[in-house]
Amino acid sequence: MLLNLSHDLSKKQELISTHVGKPFELEERKKLDGTSLTEIPVTAASIDLYNLMVLNESQVFCSIEMRPNGVIISFKANTDLYSLVIPFYKLKIYKGRAQEYSFYKDHYFIKVWAGEENPQTHRFIRKIKNYQADSAHPRIEDML
Repeated sequence: MLLNLSHDLSKKQELISTHVGKPFELEERKKLDGTSLTEIPVTAASIDLYNLMVLNESQVFCSIEMRPNGVIISFKANTDLYSLVIPFYKLKIYKGRAQEYSFYKDHYFIKVWAGEENPQTHRFIRKIKNYQADSAHPRIEDML
């Protein structure tokens, strides 16, 4: 779900918490070695997101926050803050080119650049994928 967080944040915070959970406690954030990453350059996006991002005059950056049940990808469009809330069961992460990752949810997608100069971006996305796999429900094949 795509939300404009610039107006009436309190009701939207509750909605976000029901979909992806409340933010991690401080102890869990330390154990995970951080749960968010900022200033990630966006290279491409689905048409709905692109129409918002094109309002910016400069390059678009996003931030990714990991929650217990999903991720939140936030970006600015002109002066408004938008967040794409993605529960783990709908999240697909692909590594296209060598330094680019794609996050998909239904008809939304956003591609981010993780260059060689930013190894922390690669580590963080790997952390998300591992956490998603660890928190997934067991499959029938796993029980045999």
